[in-house]
This record gives sequence, structure tokens and C-alpha cells, in this order.
Amino acid sequence: MAIYLVAGAAGFIGQRVSELLMQEGHTVLGIDNLNDAYDVRMKYWRLNKLKSRHNFQFAQLDISEFEPLYSWVSSTGQQIDAVINLAARAGVRQSVENPWIYVSTNEIGNLNLLEIARRNQIKKFILASTSSLYGANPPLPTPETAESDHPLQPYAASKKGAEAMCHSYHHLYGLDITVFRYFTVYGPVGRPDMVMFRFAKWVTEGNPVHITGDGEQARGFTYIDDIARGTILGLRHVGYELINLGGHEVVSMNRLLKMIEENVGKKAIIEFIERHPADVMENCANVEKAKRILGWEPQVNLESGIRNLVNWYLQEREWASQVKTP
Repeated sequence: MAIYLVAGAAGFIGQRVSELLMQEGHTVLGIDNLNDAYDVRMKYWRLNKLKSRHNFQFAQLDISEFEPLYSWVSSTGQQIDAVINLAARAGVRQSVENPWIYVSTNEIGNLNLLEIARRNQIKKFILASTSSLYGANPPLPTPETAESDHPLQPYAASKKGAEAMCHSYHHLYGLDITVFRYFTVYGPVGRPDMVMFRFAKWVTEGNPVHITGDGEQARGFTYIDDIARGTILGLRHVGYELINLGGHEVVSMNRLLKMIEENVGKKAIIEFIERHPADVMENCANVEKAKRILGWEPQVNLESGIRNLVNWYLQEREWASQVKTP
């Protein structure tokens, strides 16, 4: 069995990836700084699920601080098989307000993990990147070859820098690197600043549902389990590859809200607000490369995924209803 260092283990994708790895019998060394980018109750809920397993070790560390990170990894005395960097400051709108922390976490933090991999002779590295790199008017569905040099916000720009640094470490030191450009991921215990959680909470609790623009902007969604499976498939030897993951089922915000209403069993109170300049009108992934290289295909359809999310929210409603939604 293998040993994996998972950065961002208490995050939405990081927690599910860690769970699936441990279910396969692997050991996960998890790190997370448990920051307050969004309501930390979500992170502690995920982390407590992981801590119940015997093959999980955890340290509360910030990847942007090299020395404590390097010291802890060294102190474990374990030969790590791969670094999976799912730690990030995410969110396109928030990055406009504080771009410095995005550079610190997404670029410097990623460099620190690459350097730890190099110093410890860890040959495999996975980076979580973003579809936001494709900018305002990409071809749809968007392939990995689409132009990605004109990001619209600091979040995407910081991820572009992280990708470039990964390539330099592949070139200089022979690290085998899979870079995943994730599209819109959803599911139970998802980020509360994302549309799925917000819609589920707002409709259930009878709060106004804020829809930007006319609601016809669309996103390609993929369920968390499919994303986690694809990420784990990326552990195989690829050399250096950029691979889209997710975004295969496209739905407008108006249609998405109707699906949430049907599952909750309540009508929404809708308020249309001004569209944010950091938002794109539509995203949709071309995932042929993931299928060809990794053998990955999504298995959970949007209808089933939304039902799972709403059922989780209703089950955890006592505390989840108190979670802040920006």
C-alpha cells in the first residue's frame, strides 16, 4: 500500500480524495491550515470524518510556510509515494478583494510542496488547477489546448503561475506531474460560497435566492465522487499533462434553481442582482483527454447528485443552516 501527502485534506475535494485512498488501504498524511476563507464548520465536519480512520495522520499547517511544512514531513519518517496538492485559496470574486493571499497560497505554497517533493525524492505530484484560466470566451466544450494566458481574476492568474512552476520542476528534476483543471464541482458538504450549497440552503430556509444577471449564465457541473476518482487516476505515470476534469453536464442557473426547488419541495424567493465582472457566462469541459489518458468517465448524473446534496443538507440541517453563505 502507498503513502500519500494530501494538502488541503479538509477541503471539499481533498477530503473525498483522502477517503477514497484510505478505503483502498493507503495511508494519507493530511495537512490543512483550516483557514476562514469560508465557514470553518464545513472543514471541521470533513476533517472529523477523516480522523476516525486509523490510516490518517493530520497536521494543521500552512503550505505557504516552508520550514514547518518541511519539518513535519521529515518527522513522519515515511517514504511518501506522491504529493497531491488540493490546497488553495479558491473563489474568483474573493481574489479581487485580496490577491496577495492567493499568490501566497496558490503560488508560493505550491512551490513549497514541489520543493518538498524534490528534496524527498517523491516522484509523483498532482496539482489542482482551474477552468477559470480559459478566460471570457473559450470554445465550448473547452479543450486543454484553448488559450489560457489571459486570466480574468487573480485566482486564475495564481493558478497559471502554479502550473508554470510545476512544468519547470518536471523539466529540471523529472517530477511526474498531473495538473487537473477542475470545472464546477458539487456535492454534499461542498463549499458554502458555491451556488449549489447556497441555493439548497436559501430555498430550504426560505431566504431570498440571489441570481446574478438574468440567470441564463450556465455552468458545467460534475459530482464530487467523479472528481475524486479522476484525481486518483491521475496518480499514474503521465510525464507532464494538463487535464480537464469535470464540467460535463451544463445547466443554467434558472434551471438549476428549479431542480433544487423540486428536491427541497419549496418554491424559491428570487432576487436578481447585478452580474459580477469576474464571472464568465458559460463553462463546459471537453474531457476527451481524461478519458483517453486516464480512462475516466463521470458516473453520477446531475439529478442524482442534486438529490444527494439536498438530502445531506436536510440531514445536517441543524448546524448546516447556520453556515454563512457569502
